[in-house]
Amino acid sequence: MKQIEAYVDEVYRNVGGNKQEIGELKAEMKNHLLEAVFELKSEGKTEYEAIELAIERFGGEKEMRSVVEQLFRAQKMFAKSVLNAAIAILLLSLALYGFVAAIETGNSSETSLVTSGALDMLNGKETISADMEKEIQQLVLGTDQITKIQVYNVRDVNKNFEGNISTFEYTRKATPAFKYDRTVWAPKLLYKSGPFEHGSREWYVAVEFKRLGSFLPLVSLVGVAVYFTLFTIWATINAYHHKRLKIGWVIVFALLNVIGYFIYLLVGNRTVKD
Repeated sequence: MKQIEAYVDEVYRNVGGNKQEIGELKAEMKNHLLEAVFELKSEGKTEYEAIELAIERFGGEKEMRSVVEQLFRAQKMFAKSVLNAAIAILLLSLALYGFVAAIETGNSSETSLVTSGALDMLNGKETISADMEKEIQQLVLGTDQITKIQVYNVRDVNKNFEGNISTFEYTRKATPAFKYDRTVWAPKLLYKSGPFEHGSREWYVAVEFKRLGSFLPLVSLVGVAVYFTLFTIWATINAYHHKRLKIGWVIVFALLNVIGYFIYLLVGNRTVKD
């Protein structure tokens, strides 16, 4: 029945997508229309009347074409939105990780400068003068992350403990020659205290400072996990439209991500050539 074929072709005229999938949908629509025609003919309608009535019940060309186009457009938009969301989340996660790493590196460098500056100031001195204490205090106040600094006179500590204490035990057992504490505000979820120690034969400096904890790196890891999930969904949708969806490919997409999808495309191209 050429009229039905012409109707179905017109409905799918401007629809883009997988040709095999569109062909199957067109065949399914033709079958439904033919069944309706045969049913109407059994009720006493002529073939022409049955065709016209079946098409009318199914929907006019313009209405059906609009519905089909919107359906395919919605599918494409959904898949595209999933991919865009995956890429955006990945970039945001990487940017967040880079931002945190830059802050940590800057804080670590600044803390090292404070400890080395204090040691340079004390080099060759037997005691800490009041002016030195003020200078060390100003070094600490010039940072945003240092909360405590303790300075130990190695010679005095060795005398008190007869050389039986390691420098790593100073903060727990020895009394500092100078100590300065201050409060640095930071969200508890994001920051935690960390030690930084630096010493010479004469003096030993121990610093505590606020550093970004595991919360933000965890957020980055969650972002990457969400990206992998969304990319897997997008790749699975494409495999479904290409009639190649198998559980094996879903596992490949989930584990190998972009590399897995390239493998999927390469296998598909080889299959087509063969």
